[in-house]
Parts: sequence; C-alpha cells; structure tokens
Amino acid sequence: MNAKEFIKALDHITEEKNISKDVVFEAMELALTTAYKKNFNSKTNVKVKINRDTGDIRVYSYYIVVNEYDDGSETVDEEGKTVKIPPEINRDAQMLLEEAREIDPTIEVGETIEKEVTPKDFGRVAAGTAKQVLTQKIREAERESIMEEFHDKAGEMMVGMLAMEDQKNYYVDLGKSRGILPKSEMIPGEVVKMGTSIKVYISKVEETTKGPLILCSRKHYGFVRRLFETEIPELVDGTIELYAVVREAGIRSKVAVFSRDEKVDPIGACIGAGGSRIANILKELNGEKVDLIRYSENAEEFIANALSPAKNLTVNILDPMKKEALVIVTDDNLSLAIGKKGSNIKLASKLTKYKIEIKTLAQINEEGNKSTNL
Repeated sequence: MNAKEFIKALDHITEEKNISKDVVFEAMELALTTAYKKNFNSKTNVKVKINRDTGDIRVYSYYIVVNEYDDGSETVDEEGKTVKIPPEINRDAQMLLEEAREIDPTIEVGETIEKEVTPKDFGRVAAGTAKQVLTQKIREAERESIMEEFHDKAGEMMVGMLAMEDQKNYYVDLGKSRGILPKSEMIPGEVVKMGTSIKVYISKVEETTKGPLILCSRKHYGFVRRLFETEIPELVDGTIELYAVVREAGIRSKVAVFSRDEKVDPIGACIGAGGSRIANILKELNGEKVDLIRYSENAEEFIANALSPAKNLTVNILDPMKKEALVIVTDDNLSLAIGKKGSNIKLASKLTKYKIEIKTLAQINEEGNKSTNL
C-alpha cells in the first residue's frame, strides 16, 4: 500500500464525509493488529502503529522482561524481588533481560519492551484492511449524519419525492435518507405517481442495526395538525390555538381551535379569504371531510360543537366525573349526529373525551312511557 496515496485518499474522504481522522487511524490500528495475528500466526502481544503524517505502518511485538522464562504469574528481578507478570502474558510474550538490553540498555525486569516485527508483505494485508475500515467508517458516519439530521423530526411534516415502491411500502426520498411510507398509512383511495413530490408526517425515527429507520404516514392525525400549521400563520404566531385533532383517515377529521382574543374568529382564520386556506388542506387530504370545531371550556357547548354538522342539539352532562353526556337531537339531525357507520359520534367522543349517547325526543318519550307502564 502506497503510504502517501493512502494519506491523500484519507484526507479527502474524512473531509468529504466529516469523519475524524483519529477515529479512522485507531480503527485501522485495531483491525491491522487482528489481521496480523490471523495472517502471521502471532501468539505474542502485538500492536500496530500508523504514522499520522506519512501513513507509514509498523508492527511491534511487546514483551515483558524476565530473568528466565516462566509460565507462571511472577518472576524474580536481579535484586531478588518478586515481579508479578500479568496473567495474559505467556511465554511467547516474554523476553530475557540479556536480549532486551541489546535493544534498550536501561531496561529492567518487569518492564515492557517493544520489538518491530513488520512483515515484508504486510502492505498487502494493510491495503485490504484499510479498504474495509474506511468503508465501515463511511457507513457509520453516514448513519450518524442521518440520525443527527432526523432525530428531532419525529412528529414533523416533510416534503419528499416518491422514489420507489414494493408490495407493501412506498419509499420517499427525504434528502440524506429515504423514509418508509407503508401503503397502509396512505389516505384511503388516494393514487400517487413515482417521481412526484409528496407531503408526509414523520411518525417514527429509530436507529437500527441496518441504519436509521424513518417511518412516514399520511393517515396519522398529526398529518392534519401539521397541514393546518403550514397553511394558517395565526396558528404559528399564537393568535389562534389548536386544541386537538381527531381523525378517521379518508372519512372525516375534526379540528378544535380557539382564540384568547375575542376579536379573532378562529374558524374564519382557518377557512381563509374565499375559503382558500381550508381548500389547500382539503386538496391534500384527497376529499376527506374536515369539521372546524370551536373549542369551549364549557363541556355542553364543546360537545354540541363537536357533533357538527348536526345542529339544534341539547346536551346534558349526566356525570362530569365519568364524563358521560346525553345529547338530544331532532329527527332530521339524528343521522348527521351519528354519522356514517357512527364515525361522527365516535370522533366527537374522542375530541371531547366524553362518552356521548344520542337520542331523539321521541325515543326519550317512548322510554319514559315504557318505564311508567312498568
């Protein structure tokens, strides 16, 4: 391996990928140590040193200096003192004092000495190892870079490009990484084309052994929340506030908003001039209905608002502790209050956190008559 070319390549890669050179050198030294032991049947303790400036690679065996070879855990120095030998040091990692002093005249028993043992053809091993280490470090750096960019994106909306699909998922190009958009997380009935831009809600960001996992959704209620925040500046500057969003994707969403300023109409702000703001949101939701609900601290009022588009409702709080309510509706509002397959009452219950029962006046009178007859 040409040392100069290696350093030049390393400088380019570490700068481009924003990787620490020291991290790469340390990883290479560790990998080369393992490679040396494997390729040259070394039983001794060895370490590899790479010159950070020149790229020159040297292999050293290090020995503990002894008076005589010993397979036990201690030896005796010249003065007759017992010197403990670490248990991982075996005979192959011992050097007699006489031999050691040919390398370093000042060495003493019990001290450690190094001896260069770099093989002539070690460059071939080093080249292969360097490639593996760099590939690994580049992959790790890219993963870290992606995690750094996306770790705080969970719960946010991003715009990406539909890059590919398989049987179960779409894959969205988000720049440095691809998000997984399961087809089960699409708005029911919507059709998309590869290569087009798409808005997605980041539902989960997780680091895995295979790299960062970025899960996306268009079905999540948070997607509707972020659409409103994108289209309505008053939600961002605090003029109006979003209390809650509940959703049955593809069918209906209910968005509760309010303003602490009596002069500001939160519903009007969401609709926009000529309905422009809400139109943009509805377009993104593929025809899904959106009910704008005025939030109220008064439970009866809030429940009545939440059951929109039904009107002329009478709300009775049966048990404020258990959060149970009875809503009386006119016959022509019954189906609207309940909704298709019960969707309206179900979403209103989620929004208000009340268990809601809906009856007409006729039903209540009928039940009263039955009780009286009994």
